[in-house]
Amino acid sequence: MADSGSKIGEDDEVPGRVMENLCQPCLSKDKETVADKFCSTCNEFQCNDCSNVHNVLAILKNHKLMSVKEADVASFSFKMKALDLCDQHQHSFEFFCEDEKKLCCSKCAIVNHRKCHSVVEIEKIAGKITSQISTLGEKLKEAKQSAESIARHIRSSKDQLAQDIKEIQEEVRRMRDEVMRMFDDLEDSVVKRAKTLRKETSTNLTKKQTQNEKHLADVTSYLETIERIFKNGTPVQKYIAEQKMESNVNALYKTIKEECQNLEKVNISFQFDETLKLPPLPITEYVPGQLLLKSIRQGDVYSVNMVMKLTPVSSIDLKKTGDDIDEPFYTGIDFLPDGRLVAVDNRNKKCLVYNEKLEKVGSYQLSYRPFSVVVVSEEEVAITNGDGYNIEFLHVSKCNEISSSRTCEVKTKYYSICLKDDRQFVVGTIDEPRPVRIVSLTGEEHDFSINFPNKSYPIDTSDCTYIKSSDKVVITSTDEHTVFIYDIKTNERVVVKDDQIQEPRGAAVGPSDTILVCSMKTNSIVQITKTCQILSSYKIDMEYPFKVCVSRDKSFLVVANSYIGNRKMQKFKIST
Repeated sequence: MADSGSKIGEDDEVPGRVMENLCQPCLSKDKETVADKFCSTCNEFQCNDCSNVHNVLAILKNHKLMSVKEADVASFSFKMKALDLCDQHQHSFEFFCEDEKKLCCSKCAIVNHRKCHSVVEIEKIAGKITSQISTLGEKLKEAKQSAESIARHIRSSKDQLAQDIKEIQEEVRRMRDEVMRMFDDLEDSVVKRAKTLRKETSTNLTKKQTQNEKHLADVTSYLETIERIFKNGTPVQKYIAEQKMESNVNALYKTIKEECQNLEKVNISFQFDETLKLPPLPITEYVPGQLLLKSIRQGDVYSVNMVMKLTPVSSIDLKKTGDDIDEPFYTGIDFLPDGRLVAVDNRNKKCLVYNEKLEKVGSYQLSYRPFSVVVVSEEEVAITNGDGYNIEFLHVSKCNEISSSRTCEVKTKYYSICLKDDRQFVVGTIDEPRPVRIVSLTGEEHDFSINFPNKSYPIDTSDCTYIKSSDKVVITSTDEHTVFIYDIKTNERVVVKDDQIQEPRGAAVGPSDTILVCSMKTNSIVQITKTCQILSSYKIDMEYPFKVCVSRDKSFLVVANSYIGNRKMQKFKIST
């Protein structure tokens, strides 16, 4: 288990520190570090680590570095960038008109504010009035986050447009190929039928041909007989032949004439129905579909992806007590529908129940080391077995009594588990090329229809969750400092990698289907939008946050950590 590690240093924030005394490169990374140096060339306050770059890059070696204490007024005045000058007269501000709430230079005070009742010197009031600079700084930070969100959204939208065009092209080609397959089938069918008709017609024509050849032979024979008798026969012979042959010749003549009049020219053709006849113009003139451009208002985008706020509700230390053989280590937690919490203790082989105040109200001894737990219904939970190939179902009553109800045998060893729907789980595998699989509530196992990279996750290096509304699987990779989001419908993968995500572990689905990930090394919970953008990061008062779960109504969040000697479980109220 990930229960080892060294303590992360104390928070560097110092009460009362002003912005000019903080390292500005660090601030751009959302990190507050005391400034040790001031570079008049860079026009920045810097900490020792950031200022050391001047000794590395030749282009920076001529920059003028000085200690913060040596930074003179001229440097600061230069940093003001004319903020201290009157726009109208270009004189330094010396007065403040309390009546009109305006800064004044000496000329302004005389010309524009001589009738005002209270025009005071700035030097006399500057130190007496509570400074609002920190509030302005917070507003600017929030504005910066919003602007960055807009930039990310625009980049994402452009990428999506490119992807949409690709999908349109693929759809048209797919339809074309489908139509071609249909016409190939049509060709085979029509040609087959045409050949059958040709065979039947040819048979009839052959019969007629045979009969006609017989008639032709009879005609030829009769002509030869008549010619011989006409040349060599006696009058008596001619008379007899004439009487004898007259009826036969007349019958043959009649038959041949009738057949000649009834001759038919046979041909085979194929004609499309009216619905399939194409016009004599390019198909682009009659596009069989519509090209749609759908636009969502910016306000709608950000109303869906609201930055959540966490307010501490309760916290408990997980200490060894009673019959525990080791310090508790909660590798799985989940909310019951009524707000109670169920947890599994990997070290002490237990399943426990906590009330809304994080007071332990129930406990059940297991025969194996549990890995993870998921609530199946109002009074049933499922637990993955760390020692065997099965998933155990426990009954948790309203009175906090826990009992085993059934066990499903499986062929793969699973770590994390969450609900896919009311009949199936999404489960994270251990040392398998398929990092996630689907298991039914009766133990039937099958795979997602997506292409996973050829990578397996050893024990304690990954976690998974599932977003039901968008049919997406989320996988954290602790070693790669990465969160992978797989879209089941499109078979696409998005890689979320950022300095705010360091050794990600537990994952859960939060408000507006945002993804909440435990970043162990930064001691924070990172919020990722369903469009795969980092929305925010929350520092929490525990080291190595390991597992996270969210209540059914998305109003509460619980986190448990993995740090030896200082294990905790904390509950937060979620607001937006």
